[in-house]
Amino acid sequence: MTLEDELKLPTSHVTLPVHYWQQGSELVEGKLDCIAEEVPIAMVYNGISHAVMMASPANLHEFSLGFSLSEGIISSAAEMYHVELVASEKGIEVHIEISSERMMALKSHRRNLTGRTGCGLCGSESLATAIRPIKSVTPQALPPSQVIQHALSQLSEHQKLQSLTGAVHGAAWCDSSGKIVLLCEDVGRHNALDKLIGTLALRKVDTKNGFVLISSRASYEMVQKVTSVNIATLVAVSAPTALAITLANQADLNLIGFARPGRHTYYTNLKNQIGTI
Repeated sequence: MTLEDELKLPTSHVTLPVHYWQQGSELVEGKLDCIAEEVPIAMVYNGISHAVMMASPANLHEFSLGFSLSEGIISSAAEMYHVELVASEKGIEVHIEISSERMMALKSHRRNLTGRTGCGLCGSESLATAIRPIKSVTPQALPPSQVIQHALSQLSEHQKLQSLTGAVHGAAWCDSSGKIVLLCEDVGRHNALDKLIGTLALRKVDTKNGFVLISSRASYEMVQKVTSVNIATLVAVSAPTALAITLANQADLNLIGFARPGRHTYYTNLKNQIGTI
């Protein structure tokens, strides 16, 4: 049983009546539709609120661990001592206990992240704190094109919540053959990736061989998150931003975008592509 089950938290989707219209047919009244939930989730470290995100109310232990790792608040799962969920009418607080040393470091580099769904920069106190230094990853060979395409072919099958609601993002861990091993979903793309990172850490998955596939664009925050945990390849269904490409080059990250059936685009490590296409 998960923490969410024990507290009877909101589910990730609800069923509501809607009116449905399609060209060439009459208006259908009272049709039931699955709607994604989004709930304010507050990350509270040692009693001090640090960040509030709008997120899907599921896998919150994994979310808190992944967020803590990808934001550099902790460096390993062992540094998160305890997690407790506190639900109210206004949202959910995730109370996280970390070491006093980590808490002191967090206070000195604090970013107030209250913002929109999975917002990465909302509330940054200055331009200097907006973009953290990028970590270099252990270089990895580019996955062959057929491996990327194999992963893509499984994506919709694994996105159960997306198929129900059409309103959430997915982040998947794919092994070296392109098989999707894990996938996490959330209304926020950053949140989905954090949930995946947390799940990988909790399950102690070896991420030296494999890659992350995301159903969204590759913004600079997504690059920062995967490099912070030494994942060397990020594949995105949509485009990367220019800043994401710049940071990926600095980190030696393999960045691949516009991954669609039958095509994808390489943005970094271009000299290493010989023999992969």
